[in-house]
Parts: sequence; C-alpha cells; structure tokens
Amino acid sequence: MKSPLRYSLIAAALLLAGSTYTFWHFTGGTADVPKFKLSKAESGPLTAVVSATGTLNPVVSVQVGSQVSGQIKEILVDFNSSVKANQLIARLDPETYEYRVRQAQADLEAARATLGVQQAEVLRAKANLSDAQRDFERKKMLVEKNFISSAERDKAQTTFDAGRASVQVAEAQARNSEALVRQREASLSSARVDLERTSIRAPVDGIVVKRSIEPGQTVAASLQAPELFVIARNLTDMQVETSIDEADVGRIQPGQHVSFTVDAFPGRSFEGDVRQVRKAATVVSNVVTYTVVVSTANPELSLLPGMTANVRIITAQKEKTLKVANAALRFRPTGSADEKKNASSSTATASPASTSGTGGGGNGGQNAQRERLIAELKLDAPQQEKLAAIYAAMNDKFAAAREAVQPEKSRAQERNRAEIRDKVSAILTPEQKQRYAEMNAETQANRASGGGGSGRVWVVGDDGKPKAIEVRLGLTDGAMTEIVSGDVREGSEVITGVQTAGTKTGSGAPAGPRLF
Repeated sequence: MKSPLRYSLIAAALLLAGSTYTFWHFTGGTADVPKFKLSKAESGPLTAVVSATGTLNPVVSVQVGSQVSGQIKEILVDFNSSVKANQLIARLDPETYEYRVRQAQADLEAARATLGVQQAEVLRAKANLSDAQRDFERKKMLVEKNFISSAERDKAQTTFDAGRASVQVAEAQARNSEALVRQREASLSSARVDLERTSIRAPVDGIVVKRSIEPGQTVAASLQAPELFVIARNLTDMQVETSIDEADVGRIQPGQHVSFTVDAFPGRSFEGDVRQVRKAATVVSNVVTYTVVVSTANPELSLLPGMTANVRIITAQKEKTLKVANAALRFRPTGSADEKKNASSSTATASPASTSGTGGGGNGGQNAQRERLIAELKLDAPQQEKLAAIYAAMNDKFAAAREAVQPEKSRAQERNRAEIRDKVSAILTPEQKQRYAEMNAETQANRASGGGGSGRVWVVGDDGKPKAIEVRLGLTDGAMTEIVSGDVREGSEVITGVQTAGTKTGSGAPAGPRLF
C-alpha cells in the first residue's frame, strides 16, 4: 500500500523540479542579476591597415593634341588600337597649310632675286670706285708735274670718295637682302612645320584608351592644345591614386604592402606597393587628404583605367600576439566611476588609441602613465615624488591642449610630450634613461601604426561582479586590439557587454549587448 503513494510523491517532486527549471530557463533567471556577454582573449596574427578608395590609372598616359587648327580629314586609329611611336593616327585638312608653304616659297624666291640685284649693284659700285681711283692717281701725278691745275685733282678725289661711299651703300643693301632671304627661309620652314603638324602622330608606344574626335570635326588650337587622343603607354603597369585622410597619412610609407579589390572582379584580391606619398594636400569642405600612389602589376590586362579600387594599406603586422575585441575596451559597467566620468568628458582610457604617447589624455591616462613608469623603471620613493610633481605641474598644459582645436591641438600635445620626456629624463639614472628611451621609441612606433596607449578591460570576479584590469595597448585593426602588458592571458574571458536578465532567447529576438 505504501509503494504506490511513494511513487506518486516522487513523480510529483520531479514534475515540480522540471517546471521550475523550465520557468528559470525561459525567463533567464532572476531579473536583478545581469548576464555578461564574454569574449576570450586570443593569440594570433594582427594587421593594422588603412582603408580607402582610389582610381586605377596607367602609370604613363599621354594626351595627344593638335598644335594647329583645322578640320579632321581622316582618323586612322580607334579605341584599344595598339600604336607605335611616330605612327600616323589622324590627319587634318592640309590645304590651307599647303598654300601657306607655296606663298612662303614665292616670297623666298623674290627675296633671293632681290639679293642678286643688290650683289650686282655692289659689283658695279666697286668697278666705278676702281675707275675713280685710277683717275685720281693719274691727275695727282699730273699736278705734281704742273700739267694740270689743282682743281682737276680735287674734283677727281671727290669722285673717288663718292665711289667708295657707293660701294658701302651697295654692300649694306646686299646684306639687308641676305637677311631678308634668311627671314623668308625661316617663314618657309615654319609653314612646312605647320603643314607637317596636320599629320597627328603617336608620341609613344601604347594603346589608345580615349578618342575625342570624329571625321569632319573642326579643331581649334589657341592657347591650349585640344585633346584628340589619350594613349596609355603600358597597361601591364598600373597605379592606384587614392586619397588618404590627414589623420592616417603619417602611417603610410613607400614600400608598404597593399591589397585592393575592384567591383568588376568580386572575391578577387590584387596586390601592390605604396610607391609615392604626395605632399600636395587637397582640401574639400575643410577635410584634408593626401594622394598616395600604389603601383601594381597587370599582366593579364584585367584591370582597366578608371576602375574604382577599395584599397587596404598594411601599416604594421604581427604574426602572433595577444589580442582582445575592441568591444571589451569600450565596455563600462553600470554605476562605475569610469562610466560617470565618460558621461561628463572623454578620458584617455575610453578607447585603444586615446592616450598614445607620453603626456596625452586626461587624468586617467596620466595616472596610467605614471604607474607604468614606476613599474618598468623601478623608481624609488624620491623619484616617485618628483614624478608626481612633474605631472601635477603639467595639468594646466594638459587641459589647455585638450581644449585646443586642430592643428594647434596636435602641436600643443607634442610640446607637452617633449617637455614631459625632458623632465622625466632629468630624474633618472643612466640605466633608467636607456630603458625610458626604449619605451618612448616603442610608443612612437605604436602611434605610427595606429595603436598604443593604455586601456582597461573587465572580467567577471569571484563575486560575480565586473573586475577592472589595466592594460597597455598596441596595434589595432579596428575590430581587435593587441594587449602589450596587463593581467590578461590567452583564453581569459573579458566582458564585451551586458544583457539584462529575463530576455527570451527562444522565439523572441535577444536583447543586444549593452555597450558603454
């Protein structure tokens, strides 16, 4: 009699336990206990990149124009035609320029005829001069013998002097005619050059990528030669001209590896290298950008001029390093001091790169920097007191730099960093100075690669509440950030967000993580 009752009680207890578990499972437990979204710190490769868009162009593209005006009579090439240097590709109507050549030839012949006349005049003047000279010499001798009067001699001398002047005039006229001949020869050469320019020739070997004219079209060449064709010298060598924001251009150096994609070939990646960082800035709506030229090979001729390239420039890379999700660095638990501080002002520990370099960030960043210097340089008590005094004396300058606007803000921050470095170096021993120089060099390298600075991650403590861990940061790729130092190990679970209890995960959509 007791066995059926006992079995009934056991079954009722199991049913109650199952109902309780089911209710707890679907309601998420106690409404007052938050559920943390966790992510594991992992070890692996990390690449810092700068992303941008650019336009593909041939390395050398030549615009072919016309130096003379006229009507297009003939076009001998079309789009995608291969051409050789000096090959005839188009012709203007040459009739007008042929007539100019004929006119110049006629003018030259007239000038040569005039020169012949003047040369004959020179010969005649010289002959007359010789006759006058002989007559003067004869009459001079007769006067000495008293055969004729002195008046006869004087008249002969006057005739001789006039003949000598006539020779000089004839020679001058002949030289003038010679100059006129040379002038007419130059005019003829110019007319022939213009006639030759009616034949448009390719200046280089290459491929015609653009044709801007049609037969019968009139070309008017004035101060600027009109564009007729564009010839790409070699489409197997291409370049991407991309605009990089001024905040990222400091991380770009010639020789860095680049990968890019084009919409014409989805899923396919092309490789290249940074060839040039042009120093000429472009300002559009107060946004400053710089042109970075990326060279790439195009042996299959699949890349075409004008394509839009989505470029990823690799500025730094590590094969294996400890990293966490950026969401873990942005997380702040509800009611924490950091959350209240961030609500009123942005501090240096709010993001991975906000305290890059010595002397930057707010009080939180300064405290982290002091702690790092004390730990890594092993400062004694007097040195720690001097270090605290140095940072206290710089507080006003830090605040002024944060309130400034660009570009004065960057200059002020750099001055603060330099002043901090000088003052800190003055209180260090030689061994500490060497280590301090290494730390500064490492910080500069991290800043150049887009990382660096200090931050904070949170883990679940033994009491189930968030526990803060100070870390020093390195590279970042936008999704993950390197952990250079701090009490975080591979596999450690860090908090990336909060999901309030009671959220149903079955048919309903789960609430998103609460990020701060």
